[in-house]
Amino acid sequence: VQLVESGGGLVQPGGSLRLSCAASGFTFSNYAMSWYRQAPGKERELVATISSVGGSTYYADSMKGRFTISRENAKNTVYLQMNSLKLEDTAVYYCNVKGVRIEIFKYDFWGQGTQVTVSS
Repeated sequence: VQLVESGGGLVQPGGSLRLSCAASGFTFSNYAMSWYRQAPGKERELVATISSVGGSTYYADSMKGRFTISRENAKNTVYLQMNSLKLEDTAVYYCNVKGVRIEIFKYDFWGQGTQVTVSS
């Protein structure tokens, strides 16, 4: 299983970024996908989750109305569109999938992360 994030970078407050996570090694369309983030000195926190076929989404309160999670199952890719970025959105953003069944066990997997820096 591999999750490879891309799209991070430096952006000014109020700007936008679109993160992508390319997945491989499992049946992507069978699993919900999530984005998490971790700021320096803070715990990793859930940003958003999308159901396996994209019909349901969840957002942390501080992201509602600014971030949009989406997925293209044909491309095995999940996205995070981030608008109206704030200084406090600065963090490493991680792609996550939970409960991937391998033989008789289930595993959670993480990408390597992509840095998002919001600064003027």
